[in-house]
Amino acid sequence: MVIPLHTQPPRQFIADFFTTFTEAVVHGSEDPSDLMSRFYTRDVVQVADGIPLDWDRLVAHLGPVRKNLREFRFEVDEALADGCRIATRFTIHARMRKAGPVSTRVHMFAEFTPDGLLRRAEQLTRSVTPAESGAGE
Repeated sequence: MVIPLHTQPPRQFIADFFTTFTEAVVHGSEDPSDLMSRFYTRDVVQVADGIPLDWDRLVAHLGPVRKNLREFRFEVDEALADGCRIATRFTIHARMRKAGPVSTRVHMFAEFTPDGLLRRAEQLTRSVTPAESGAGE
């Protein structure tokens, strides 16, 4: 269950949101559409590196994630909230089935509903080396 943004610090909200969602994707057996409805609004638009992803594209993305993601953690560097909007910078550390360890830095501006569902996100991402991400320390 998603916890509303206003009930916890923004850094904790982002860490909990993505960790809980990803945990359910990787280790759960729930239908991807049902899973999405617990975290995202039906009219969600997530623009990642200029590529818009709507509900259907995000649901389709869950299958490959479920199949290939082996381990993960989210390291939230900073997050600022203004009502239901949040700006954050975080790093995703992951171990993929064939590719091994990868780290991705994410800069995100997002809007959530009052009850904590993601409605809109604009993300810029880039792969980082273990030294850049702090994972090699």
